[in-house]
Amino acid sequence: MDFNNFYNGQEFETYKYLGAFVHMNGVTFRTYAPAASHVAVIGEFNDWQETPMNRCGNGQFFEATVPNAKPGQMYKYRIYNNGSFVDHCDPYMYSSEVRPNNASIIFDMNQYTFHDDAWMNQRFNEDMPINVYEMHFGSWKKPGEEADDWYTYREMADLIIPYLKENNYNFLEIMPLNEYPNDLSWGYQPTGYFAPTSRYGTPDDLRYFVEKCHENNIAVILDFVP
Repeated sequence: MDFNNFYNGQEFETYKYLGAFVHMNGVTFRTYAPAASHVAVIGEFNDWQETPMNRCGNGQFFEATVPNAKPGQMYKYRIYNNGSFVDHCDPYMYSSEVRPNNASIIFDMNQYTFHDDAWMNQRFNEDMPINVYEMHFGSWKKPGEEADDWYTYREMADLIIPYLKENNYNFLEIMPLNEYPNDLSWGYQPTGYFAPTSRYGTPDDLRYFVEKCHENNIAVILDFVP
């Protein structure tokens, strides 16, 4: 990561440096905490006891590699300042607990392979008519009336795609799927910009949904709320 660009707002791949990264030697955690006196990572892999993180980069970033950490385990950062500390989720997490819980979840982003190259290569056609259908994922259709009754990303592919094709839609716009704490906000209250909400499944489940749309010549637009 280019640290100068990070501070002037011109670094657009920070997510490749910050977060939790799965590799053959365990998981490397890295976070930005410029005002912290020290930082530790806590999680299921260390019984929620502190594993100290070392300063790295320009000294305002902290990192630690935990050999026995695995995908699917929960974690947080314990950030110390002036003798007190706060346990905080990872702003660059790829997955999270479902509200009201808020631990981050280690997720290996390298396990899913898209096979939609043919569609991606022809997706921009100036002469193509555009017919956009907008939906809120959690309420377009529900399997029950309880607050936690939702279809998964994979289940929704079987429900929404036939409807879109029947009504000649070729673009699907989805209200924000970034992780968020309050169901009533419909996603317009993001807390995890790199984590698709776990209400409906994993990041790979969302990838599956997008790929199924592409297989049926349906483009997907994800609303983004900065």
